[in-house]
Amino acid sequence: MKSAYQIIRRPVITEKGLGAKETEGTLVFEVAAQATKTEVKEAVQTIFNVKVSSVRTANFPGKERRRGKFAGYRPDWKKAYVKLKAGEKMPEYAQNM
Repeated sequence: MKSAYQIIRRPVITEKGLGAKETEGTLVFEVAAQATKTEVKEAVQTIFNVKVSSVRTANFPGKERRRGKFAGYRPDWKKAYVKLKAGEKMPEYAQNM
């Protein structure tokens, strides 16, 4: 089994992600591509010491990027929306935004 820090790669700090955090009580993370919803739920509960209500995931294919005549692809990645149970304290990972 992977560790919690291998499953949760980093928080996605965007305007949309911070808006979901403020209004819906939902955290947004980039997660490992092979991670299941159950693994993501357990990892968030372990790292942040909170109770998770539900997890939604979305897969994003890598886009083509060019540098002059050279072309390549960005890697595929996976995003997880983690909704906390009512009454749980929201962890602060983006305080200075």
